[in-house]
Amino acid sequence: MCFGKCAKCIGYFLLILAVLSIVANILLYFPNGETKYAREAHLSRYVWFFEGIGGAGLLMLLPAFVFIGLEEEDCCGCCGHRTCGRSCAMLGSVVAALIGVAGAGYCVIISALGLTEGPLCLSNGVWTYPFAGSNSNYLADHSTWSQCTEPTNVVVWNVTLFSILLGLSGIEVILCVIQVINGLIGGICGACCCQQKSQQYVC
Repeated sequence: MCFGKCAKCIGYFLLILAVLSIVANILLYFPNGETKYAREAHLSRYVWFFEGIGGAGLLMLLPAFVFIGLEEEDCCGCCGHRTCGRSCAMLGSVVAALIGVAGAGYCVIISALGLTEGPLCLSNGVWTYPFAGSNSNYLADHSTWSQCTEPTNVVVWNVTLFSILLGLSGIEVILCVIQVINGLIGGICGACCCQQKSQQYVC
């Protein structure tokens, strides 16, 4: 099994997921494509935590690019040094993967909280969180969504985008955990290079 190729595939997947997370988070600021609610600060509090832009987005770019670059390392070379280079690179990817787990995990938590609380909306003439005490029951009871009169369709907007962020970041966590395992096994395998200094060895 080529651990570097596996890491590269994970890296490209994370890159795509990170971009999608950033886009989903940005859309949360513009219910129905309108900007006035962001200007007037009439958005759910959890929209302002930058979970998709920061946690599952920009922060995820670090492990993504680290994983993509792993395949370029040969088995016994690391930055020009022919001593356990693969082991060093693969074990280093574990640290990057743990950073990815932290960022994506943050997005999972905030997105779940955003879904649980529901959107900030105009209900009975007051800007409030009408579903805050419903224990997420509103998610299954669509008839209650009409409580929010403004922004139009804000419940659908928030539920859809927070759910997307939750799903994307959940997948990112899984991929990063896989890379932790892949990196540990690849690091152990790369240690074999120390015993093969005079031979080209491919893990």
